[in-house]
Amino acid sequence: MADEVEKGESAALEAVTDQPVEAAEAAEQSLLADVEALVEDGKTYAAAEFAYQKTRLLYASDKAKSAAIFTGIAAVLVVMAVVALVLGAVLALTPVLGALGATAVVFVVLLVCAAVLVRMAKARLRGLLDSFEAGDEQA
Repeated sequence: MADEVEKGESAALEAVTDQPVEAAEAAEQSLLADVEALVEDGKTYAAAEFAYQKTRLLYASDKAKSAAIFTGIAAVLVVMAVVALVLGAVLALTPVLGALGATAVVFVVLLVCAAVLVRMAKARLRGLLDSFEAGDEQA
């Protein structure tokens, strides 16, 4: 009987001592599996994010291309409208000033408008350059 008790105690002792080792190994394997799953989830997320951003870029570039085409067509139509306005002004002034006089008046008016616009552009550019020069002095 004492033999049986001793065997039972030693078996229980072995079971107790083996149990933490097995639990530690199981926890370690579980942690490794969790890390592997996390890496896989990260790869899946990165691939999905890349696909999303690619689709977004393609959508934006398609819209920008359409906008550029419409802007180009609008610019051509504006130029045609200005030509029609200038031609109309020349034709309207011809009876009053003659053909050369009407052409000269329209030419001078357009030249003055262009000069005013150039001066405005130069002032804006000068302001822009001055702001950069002021920023360089502070740095």
